Amino acid sequence: MEIKSVGVIGAGQMGNGIAHVFALAGYDVLLNDVSEAALGAARDVIRGNLDRQIARGKISAEDRDAALARIAPEKELTKLGGCDLIVEAATEREALKHQIFATLTPHLAPQTILTSNTSSISITRLAAATDRPERFMGFHFMNPVPVMQLVELIRGIATDEATYRTMVEVVARIGKTASASEDFPAFIVNRILIPMINEAVYTLYEGVGTVSSIDMALRLGANHPMGPLQLADFIGLDTILAIMNVLHEGLADTKYRPCPLLVKYVEAGWLGRKTQRGFYDYRSGEPVPTR
Repeated sequence: MEIKSVGVIGAGQMGNGIAHVFALAGYDVLLNDVSEAALGAARDVIRGNLDRQIARGKISAEDRDAALARIAPEKELTKLGGCDLIVEAATEREALKHQIFATLTPHLAPQTILTSNTSSISITRLAAATDRPERFMGFHFMNPVPVMQLVELIRGIATDEATYRTMVEVVARIGKTASASEDFPAFIVNRILIPMINEAVYTLYEGVGTVSSIDMALRLGANHPMGPLQLADFIGLDTILAIMNVLHEGLADTKYRPCPLLVKYVEAGWLGRKTQRGFYDYRSGEPVPTR
């Protein structure tokens, strides 16, 4: 099946990045969000990111203008039903995703492939809530989407081969690299990455090191480009906690127990960069360790 039009559900950090790469690759994109303000902000972010690509010599001004012209904002979720491919990029809450699919499914064209950008939730379970489990897949982009090369493709138990092959071709066309993962909690990247971040939070919680020393140790001692607590703030502590809960519940192993300090920060609303406070305080402009 040839994909020509793409619907993206959610205009946040992941959704606007997904819309960006699809439009730049020549796809017509409908970008959906319930918030008019979010749709306007998404367009500004996409333009800014495209401008950065121009400054780095990766694209031309004509490429930017053509990409922006291919993205249409859409508040009505049901209007996405005619798209060839839909990428759900809403908040990482399973109940919300089920609600979205329940609303959207009656309006889907027969050939539409439905995907979720979930970073941890069972693809088989999400697919079972739709009328097309054979044409449903996990389509997990890394953050920030325009920069990161990898896309995880996750087949549910009912996903057919034609759908998988189509999505492999789509990943190649948008200039990314596909990694196939089985449908286990958190897939490949987050199965490894998020417990590492959780362990870094335990290291802080137990007083083994400070925020600065933990991040410096991993940057200089393991050659990581970003310290684990800095990365947690970038991802969002609520997202980290949600993935740890999926791992803990799905694999029933105490090694995946979320650190109590991570839980406390989320309860306080200290979610990282998006709330200006997490393991670092960003309110003064220069990040300062919170603890």
